[in-house]
Amino acid sequence: MATVVQTTVQTPTERLINMWLHGKSQTTKSAYRRYALAFLNFSHAPLPELGLAHLQVWSDSLQVSDSSRNTAISAIKSLFTFAQEIGLIQVNPARAMKLPKRKDCLSERILSEGEVHAMLALETDPRNKLILKVLYYCGLRVSELINLKWKSAVSRQGGGQLTIFGKGRKTRIVLVPVALWRELEAYRGDAGNDAPIFRSRELGASGDYHMSRTQIWRVVKLAGARVGIQEPSPHWLRHAHASHSLDRGAPIHLVQQTLGHESVATTSRYLHARPGDSSSLYLGS
Repeated sequence: MATVVQTTVQTPTERLINMWLHGKSQTTKSAYRRYALAFLNFSHAPLPELGLAHLQVWSDSLQVSDSSRNTAISAIKSLFTFAQEIGLIQVNPARAMKLPKRKDCLSERILSEGEVHAMLALETDPRNKLILKVLYYCGLRVSELINLKWKSAVSRQGGGQLTIFGKGRKTRIVLVPVALWRELEAYRGDAGNDAPIFRSRELGASGDYHMSRTQIWRVVKLAGARVGIQEPSPHWLRHAHASHSLDRGAPIHLVQQTLGHESVATTSRYLHARPGDSSSLYLGS
């Protein structure tokens, strides 16, 4: 008997969104899809019938943080640009939509070395302590951390290295300090090469034991609460890595390479967030 293959019929909107998101990271796909559907549902019309006014009204209706608003607007601008590139629309009205300027709060999200070490010292769970250490000492994004497998970790003289498949689908190598590498080796046990380095204690929605972003956030949030830090995110440890390594004299291009920043200008934000000098210090009191 012949096998019957069932196919799901996509609506024109679903087909457009799937083509637009093809090749993007899972994190970007999730956020952009959510905002695109929210915009189209709010506007009650197909994309070719929508203009700048629809985007402005929708943007004004959003009850979200400035950061989330920027992400939402960026997503819809990207969608309109893609629609123009494939010939669905002739004119891109979203080009006229400007992203709102945000207050730079980076300096408020940089933990001191003392705070980081206190978080590490008070974490008693071996897996969770290693999560905090890898986030900090290797400067990883949470999406990079949860996708790590043991085959990504290679021993080398004086420590080890992690192969990171990061933002923009780019691969980079991050060296692991000797002491941390030894802890990772001791923690591995008999785990195989395809096993996640940081294993969830329960089967995830994707059918494997990789930890979720939410689980990592919970680990960091609880570690911060123990030392009186309110609502820290995993990215705060990445910020701390950048700031502390620059403070200790690491070349800015090396920090850029380790963090996987597209431009050294992004890395230089950490110098401005915690400057070593200021004209205010020359005025006295």
